[in-house]
Amino acid sequence: MIEKSDSPLAQGLKLLPRLAGPQSIAVMSAEDLALLAKEVRQVIIGAVSRNGGHLAPSLGVVELTLALLKCFDPGRDKLVWDVGHQAYAYKLLTGRLDSFHTLRRQGGLSGFPRRAESPYDHFGVGHSSTSISAALGMAMARDLAGETHHVAAIIGDGSMTAGLAYEGLNQAGGQDRDLIVVLNDNEMSIAKNVGALSLFLSRKLSQPGFVRFKKDIEEWIRQIPRIGPDLAAYARRSEESFKNFFTPGILFGAFHFNYLGPIDGHDTATMVKVFEEVKGLAGPVLVHVLTKKGKGYAPAETNPSHFHGVGSFEPETGLAVKFGPEPLPTYTDVFGATLCELAKDNSKIVAITAAMPEGTGLTCFAETYPERFVDVGICEQHAVTFAAGLASQGLRPVVAIYSTFLQRSYDQIVHDVCLQNLPVVLCLDRGGLVGEDGATHHGAFDLSYLRHIPGLVVMAPKDEAELRDMLATALTLPGPAAIRYPRGVGVGAPLARARILPLGEGELMREGEDALVLAIGSRVHACLAAAEEAERLTGKATAVFNARFVKPLPEAQILELVRGHDKILMVEENARMGGFSSAVLECLADQDALTGKKIVRLGLPDAFIEHGPQKSLRSLVGLDQEGIKASLLALLAG
Repeated sequence: MIEKSDSPLAQGLKLLPRLAGPQSIAVMSAEDLALLAKEVRQVIIGAVSRNGGHLAPSLGVVELTLALLKCFDPGRDKLVWDVGHQAYAYKLLTGRLDSFHTLRRQGGLSGFPRRAESPYDHFGVGHSSTSISAALGMAMARDLAGETHHVAAIIGDGSMTAGLAYEGLNQAGGQDRDLIVVLNDNEMSIAKNVGALSLFLSRKLSQPGFVRFKKDIEEWIRQIPRIGPDLAAYARRSEESFKNFFTPGILFGAFHFNYLGPIDGHDTATMVKVFEEVKGLAGPVLVHVLTKKGKGYAPAETNPSHFHGVGSFEPETGLAVKFGPEPLPTYTDVFGATLCELAKDNSKIVAITAAMPEGTGLTCFAETYPERFVDVGICEQHAVTFAAGLASQGLRPVVAIYSTFLQRSYDQIVHDVCLQNLPVVLCLDRGGLVGEDGATHHGAFDLSYLRHIPGLVVMAPKDEAELRDMLATALTLPGPAAIRYPRGVGVGAPLARARILPLGEGELMREGEDALVLAIGSRVHACLAAAEEAERLTGKATAVFNARFVKPLPEAQILELVRGHDKILMVEENARMGGFSSAVLECLADQDALTGKKIVRLGLPDAFIEHGPQKSLRSLVGLDQEGIKASLLALLAG
């Protein structure tokens, strides 16, 4: 047994610091499990209040996690968490208490399950709806190896709105392979669930009207001469079948899954009984568990959407911790306000999000123009093709999705939008490095995977004001456009009336004859500051050009500037491979304009970048002001 824990979060804990590993949970009493649940919640609240993170999802599955670890051995059995933002309790119970205070800090624990972090993390996640497919692959590998361990996927009802989850269910049912799926149903993903499926999952047969109806029918049956009592007994035996006809049992039964539930996801004893029963069943099984998001922490129970992903807060009150003066509006805020402003004068604008109205800044639009707002659920592919359908009928759809999640919609962007030249506006929030959510959430590749698609205009604003201009510009174009912008606040640029930008035209923001900086997006202002400081230190003047457009690239302007400079620095917060600087190099090569030029490219390296504060990560890869200045000074000295 571990005698003590060095974790600063372990103070006052009795059981959690003394766990000899997750296998210890299998022999714990009901009383100890209840105390352990309280301690787990205490540590999660303490860590997230300091570091930020996904609080409400993890608080909601504490008892579920305990029940799973009491029945399954994660050293042998494979447990696959969907998305993974609800896996904090699992991390704590699988030996990571001592490092849990480093959650989401640079060099510390990831906010998601990660194979390199622990042998108990059986599959790395961060995007939704992957668990069933991954678990099925593990189950097939088990069977091919002649092994007998259990494989379980734990998936939320929000993630069950995505098509990938049903592709996995369909294949699993068809193979009739031993597989356990635990559906964690809290009636929310990030925002409130939408769509017919969520209505189906949430049907309740315990409402007063139905209960009275059932009682009246039973009494009427009993009064039938001779056969009444027997019919009533038969009806009672058939009740479960009747309920399954009106509940998710019929849905999952159609996939050839044995359906159990719904059961109380905060009743550890009942879940343990069910999981023990499930271990003896053959074929695919789905256990439907009802939980409450934010369970055990009143502020999160009251406002689970806010506490889904939250920054630092006071644990006693749940109020956000303020650092310094009131922060500037974020790019997300500016996008949402601008779209509302433009929609006032353009009734054809329709806003679309994939389960993240608050995260993409569309809450105001949803409240102001509810008839023109659509939340499609966690269905990014559907969102894009749905938008294409709207655009084909003369509307102007604006699809707001995080850059990393839009990767799922690549085929739809190519086939359904661009091939048909439909005027869909793709707004990619969280372009570039996002911070503590890490590698699964960085928008590192969008300029690379978008710029080669024919007919698609691709823009990146240097600041909040230019974001307004680009959104207004995109809504005037006859074909598709994409705008990518970073997470967080900008430079505080004055927000004037949005104007239409000349297509494929950048702006020279600083003149200089000794070197040239070609920049795109949020790194433009950092380049300006670096150029000014470099001139102060060396006396050499550097020109800075804001390209604005990755496609169509402002080729004429770039060629003219390059012909007047021998030393060129290119800067972008995107993968260097295939991104903005690649586009510029292709242009220069095609025009035979590379001879005699010394060129340095700054961007994201050919590697997955881990989690940490945005500023720290930009410094790590040389994309902050200091890093750009160092590269510029070296170029000027060469």
